[in-house]
Amino acid sequence: MSTIFIDVRGHPAPQGSKRHVGGGRMVESSKRLAPWRDAVRASAVAEMARTGATRLVGAVAVSMVFYFDRPRSHYGTGRNAGVLREGAPHAPAVIPDLSKLIRSTEDALTDAGVWEDDARVVELGARKAYTTSTTHTGQILPGAAIRVAEVRGG
Repeated sequence: MSTIFIDVRGHPAPQGSKRHVGGGRMVESSKRLAPWRDAVRASAVAEMARTGATRLVGAVAVSMVFYFDRPRSHYGTGRNAGVLREGAPHAPAVIPDLSKLIRSTEDALTDAGVWEDDARVVELGARKAYTTSTTHTGQILPGAAIRVAEVRGG
């Protein structure tokens, strides 16, 4: 059974919200979508090359954790700068929508050749979490941790 672990650095961006620009044309509302999809695609291609993984052709199970920076307002000031305020939310229950993050990421994984089509996804787990963007703390940077595994008998 093949499993691919993909670590993506960047700012997760949703897909799905469009705006009308005239002449019957619609464009994605998020300016971060193209860079995010590029980051996912590049990370997936690099990991597949590094591990020798090939395109998954059967049913797959996917797990995605999207990491976001905490807003400065979640921290104290002065001598408490860098200390999380009491009552700061545990998880980012704000935009972007988790379902739209999944959509943009699944499409990028399809473009990268991880699977034939995102219709092959038969099991999905996803969540949003806060992180810190300082590397010296050992914290995970903004981005995503993705696991794609073949499902036996799928």
